[in-house]
Amino acid sequence: MISPSTLFGRLGNRSKQTKGPRAWMASPSRRSKDLKRNLYKVWNRMSSGTYFPPPVRLVEIPKSDGKSVRKLGIPAVGDRVAQTVAKMVIEKEVEPVFHPDSYGYRPGRSALDAVGKARERGWKFDWVIDLDIKSFFDTIPWDLMEKAVAHHVELGWVRLYVRRWLQATVERKDGTRDERTRGTPQGPVVSPVLSNLFMHYCFDAWMQRTFSHLRFERFADDAIVHCRSEEEAKAVLGAIRNRLAECGLELHPEKTRIVYCKDNNRSGGYEQILLGAIGWLFRLRMSIGGYYSEQFTAASELLLAVAVTQKTIVANTFEAFGQDMDEETPNELPGVQRHL
Repeated sequence: MISPSTLFGRLGNRSKQTKGPRAWMASPSRRSKDLKRNLYKVWNRMSSGTYFPPPVRLVEIPKSDGKSVRKLGIPAVGDRVAQTVAKMVIEKEVEPVFHPDSYGYRPGRSALDAVGKARERGWKFDWVIDLDIKSFFDTIPWDLMEKAVAHHVELGWVRLYVRRWLQATVERKDGTRDERTRGTPQGPVVSPVLSNLFMHYCFDAWMQRTFSHLRFERFADDAIVHCRSEEEAKAVLGAIRNRLAECGLELHPEKTRIVYCKDNNRSGGYEQILLGAIGWLFRLRMSIGGYYSEQFTAASELLLAVAVTQKTIVANTFEAFGQDMDEETPNELPGVQRHL
């Protein structure tokens, strides 16, 4: 049974912590003046098993290559409330078992943490496998996802609604709707914790069992694996490719690569000596002394690009709901620049 206080308390806390236009995104207060009445409707339907998620609005964000797009799913405001409640339950059960080198969409963790750990390990391992899963959010098999959720969550209503959220249709800008047979839309509140749970068993736990002597960092569907030699990197990459295929996933043929970590103390050559995953880039840099030195360090340009992309996503989110970003919307770029 879902407690009304769970809904009311969660939304009350979010409303108090959030100001400006983003408060409207986190709370349904602008949709109706009677917040408690609307929350009661959500609670009543979820508790009785009669809640069915409305279609997810599809927003396409152009990628930096100018050719492809990132498909973002925008759920209705009421559905965000329902997903938040389920996310709280799932997260409480799975966070303790997640791998310490999983950094994406987790409380108290960020891409910068992954960058720092990758830089630290980069001094110890000469080779890196740069992994990228092709169309990850669109290809996750539902049966394996539901199996992972059922393994950790005993509450029947959570498992029921996870299944319904996975099966929710996607509505395009012209009003047409697409039925899906696999994947979880990138954008809904519950998707990050579900995708992390899937990758925990598909990749993290498997790596720990199969290659316990190696180290890796993963942020959602991007990951790097540290290896000691080119031969080891090739063997591990082949094993990872087979493992992902067993889980219904495929490595991106162009973005996945083996990289040599070159610096002043490692002068070997290789086809790939630059690394670009999880928002970092290792490149030639000028030291304080004025001469160029090859250093294994994170570049700020890509991290700043991440912030630009996030702002674009926020803008498209407002557009999907027929709203405009106004002057009250926080501009995060100066803060990111200062941090970098």
